[in-house]
Amino acid sequence: MKVCVACSAGGHLTEILQIKDSYEEYDHFYITFMRENSIELSKKRKVYFVEDPERSIRKFFKCFFQSFAILWKERPQIIITTGAGVAIPSCFLGKFLFGCKIVFIESFCRIDKPSLTGRIIYPIADKFFVQWKKLLKEYGDKAVYRGAVV
Repeated sequence: MKVCVACSAGGHLTEILQIKDSYEEYDHFYITFMRENSIELSKKRKVYFVEDPERSIRKFFKCFFQSFAILWKERPQIIITTGAGVAIPSCFLGKFLFGCKIVFIESFCRIDKPSLTGRIIYPIADKFFVQWKKLLKEYGDKAVYRGAVV
């Protein structure tokens, strides 16, 4: 089994690295943006860097095509994400073109209100986790509370 770990650099990457024991035994790779913590990770792991969409249509499409090329090359079966920019194109491409299972973990900083990425990915997620019980009422029956990833 091959796992794609797709998330924004910074806090999203820090959160997903806190659960690396759950995917590290599998062949895996990361899709993220270029930042200090992702550059450090690339020295030890397989990391692909894509354009940060920054809510720009032009940058989103660049990220979309970069993500497509990576997923085409790697062919993962599962995509795990904590969200933001890269998650949307990676998850939709993975789900609908490559048949990937999608695991979304809502960010720890989302206590009362869902993230935009969470709201967009929720309908296609196979597993959807929140880190605060309060968020269960904001999402449907698919959302599961398992506590914080820390």
